[in-house]
Amino acid sequence: MRNYAEEFEKRVEFLRSALHESGCRGFVFGNSGGKDSALVGILCKAACENTVGIIMPCESKRNFGEDAADARELAAQFGIESRCVDITPVRAALVEQLRGVAELNSMALINLAPRIRMTTLYAIAAAEARLVVGTGNRSELYIGYYTKWGDGASDINPIADLCATEVLEFLRYLKAPESITAKAPSAGLFDGQTDEQEIGVSYAELDRYLLTGQGSEHTLSVAERMHRSSAHKRTGVKLYE
Repeated sequence: MRNYAEEFEKRVEFLRSALHESGCRGFVFGNSGGKDSALVGILCKAACENTVGIIMPCESKRNFGEDAADARELAAQFGIESRCVDITPVRAALVEQLRGVAELNSMALINLAPRIRMTTLYAIAAAEARLVVGTGNRSELYIGYYTKWGDGASDINPIADLCATEVLEFLRYLKAPESITAKAPSAGLFDGQTDEQEIGVSYAELDRYLLTGQGSEHTLSVAERMHRSSAHKRTGVKLYE
């Protein structure tokens, strides 16, 4: 297990240093009610009083119910300013404008919300001189389990080296709300969705492979297939040379 007392201080200093270098006045992050955003929010608040978490529900009952409630509980416990932007009508308007222009498949539709959320965060950041803080963990980044130019976009990410199971350990060390640490990981993109069901392996299995190189043939196959197919997400834009 990592030394989370030491990890906390180092990550807080990392954030403070980045904020000073940027000339910005604070942080903004998407407060989804999930584990990764919870840890990021706690770290940002410790690094800078001027931290705001944006709750951005979209369509699903879970977004407006359990996730929003958990996000507010986190904000209340750690003194994080909280705001809510319902992006449901924005997504609906965009889908309507795309009718007759393109036939959107399920993946295109699912990726709309994360990209609208990131647009929302950057609008607030630009208006208030804030850095957008990313919430992707090492497990998700390795297999590409995020939306390119959506939740994968940010100015800085203080947890990118932590596997999902380490994020959970860190939150327990920090005594984060049990409502967050105990629930199944989910991007909340639609009702009933869970991360592990979509990925095909548990985070415990995936993290064992990432941390030790050991794991079942199935875990290795899933992890490496997803890693290869998501390479474009980690290399950015291909430029003409």
